[in-house]
Amino acid sequence: MRNNVIETVMGGVVLLVAGFFLVFAYTSSGYKDGNGQEFQAQFDRVDGLQIGSDVRLSGVKVGTVRTMIVDPRTFLARVVLSVQDSLKLPSDSSAEIVTDGLLGGKYVALVPGGEEETLSSGDEIVHTQASVSLEAMIGQLIFSNKSDKENVNEAK
Repeated sequence: MRNNVIETVMGGVVLLVAGFFLVFAYTSSGYKDGNGQEFQAQFDRVDGLQIGSDVRLSGVKVGTVRTMIVDPRTFLARVVLSVQDSLKLPSDSSAEIVTDGLLGGKYVALVPGGEEETLSSGDEIVHTQASVSLEAMIGQLIFSNKSDKENVNEAK
C-alpha cells in the first residue's frame, strides 16, 4: 500500500512538471490569439515560410505569420501578418521573406519606409520580395558554368 501512495505522488509530480513546461512553452512562443494589428502582403513565392513563423523588424521579433492562402484572382500567395499594436509602420514599408542563416527557417522581415503616413490594421504591404530558392540558385550556378565552358570550347 505504501508503494501505491509513492507511485501516485510521483505521477502527480510528473504531471505537474509536464504542465509547467507546456505553460512555459506557450508563453515563451510569442503566440497570443487576437492581439496585435494585422497586415496583408502578397508574394509570388513563400517557399519554407510557415504559419507561426516570425515577423521581424531589425532582427527583433515583432509578430507572427497568421495565415497563408493562394489568391484565386492573382495566383499569388496572400500572407496575413500579426504585428504588435505599438508598432506604427510607414505606408511605404516593405516585407521580404528571408532565411535565418544558411540552414535556418524562413521568416518575414519588415523594412520600414520613409513616409509619414502609417499603415492601419488590415492594410496591405504593397512592396514585397519573395523567398529566394537556394536550389534554384545552385542550379543557375551549375548550368551557367556548363554553358560558359561550352562557349569557351566552341570559341577554340
